[in-house]
Amino acid sequence: MGGLDAGPVQRIEHEYAPWEKRTDAILRLLSSPKRAVLQIDELRRAIEDLGPGAYDELNYYERWIAAISNLLLEKGVITVDELGRKMAEVTARHEAERARGRAG
Repeated sequence: MGGLDAGPVQRIEHEYAPWEKRTDAILRLLSSPKRAVLQIDELRRAIEDLGPGAYDELNYYERWIAAISNLLLEKGVITVDELGRKMAEVTARHEAERARGRAG
């Protein structure tokens, strides 16, 4: 969290998962000057607003997507109902893919 001693930063390159790349793309689109839906300083505040528990449990891109979701809700860009329906849709799609993988 901002201002707290977090120890050394581990700079380890890794292959980004598709959802991490999408999260980065979403942030870039939402914060672009053309759209200006959110600003990077808002993202930082929203990440810190997650609180120490969530901040410590979530990885870098999980913090980003949680903060982006909260900001879009806060600004009225999306509703809780819309977010919930989309999350249920994505969960169902992943479960179906996982089931196909076990059957195949």
